[in-house]
Amino acid sequence: MTSRREPRLADAAEIAAEQGLTSARISQFYTERAENTAGKTFPEPVDKRGRARLWDHAEVTEWFAHRAPPRLTEHRPPSIDPETLLNAAEASRYLGYKNPNQVTTFVRDHPGYFPEPDVVEEKGTAENPYRRQLWKVQTLQEWMATRPGRGRRAGAKEAPPLPDVPVDGDPDELLGASQAAALLGYKSVGSFSSSLSQGNLPLLKTTDGVAENAGRQNGRRRWTRRRILEQAAQRSKK
Repeated sequence: MTSRREPRLADAAEIAAEQGLTSARISQFYTERAENTAGKTFPEPVDKRGRARLWDHAEVTEWFAHRAPPRLTEHRPPSIDPETLLNAAEASRYLGYKNPNQVTTFVRDHPGYFPEPDVVEEKGTAENPYRRQLWKVQTLQEWMATRPGRGRRAGAKEAPPLPDVPVDGDPDELLGASQAAALLGYKSVGSFSSSLSQGNLPLLKTTDGVAENAGRQNGRRRWTRRRILEQAAQRSKK
């Protein structure tokens, strides 16, 4: 007798990260499912983790694959030289977002979802420094071609695999988002970052440091292995 494979479960934060949406929007798809008369309704949750609903990941992915194209997929950006550099606000407008801070939000809250800037300029003064991030139009065009939101498409880039992180390493070692995602059992950095931004990982709200002398990773949040494992233990009890 062949045993039935257990479905992969995902909460609103994880689904939102994969689809380039917000957790609130995922919840809205569910709560308004009875009003959806065009095509399939949003799937029912199959379990809960604390107060968070859990869906069968495969069912939700299929739903998004058949969903009517959202406004962004119909956006046609202006014709600009592919080598032109755009700042975050300009990139947001180029991509069709109404919110000029959308790209900044992607970079800050969903590392791994949006492409790294092509150019980073150190600006300001020694007392008040800041970094100006710029993206080539070509980089934005390539991201648009594989942007999440309508299910997996032919030719779409897979999210980079998470690293193998030992649980028995130095408990005081500072680890980044991809390592934290792996230890916590997430499938991608985007899922981890979305869950963190939604307040689902309270022990990681406070960081233990930031990356230094790490190129483009400078300033990125870091947590000790001890703190991450404590959060993993708490998460498994829910």
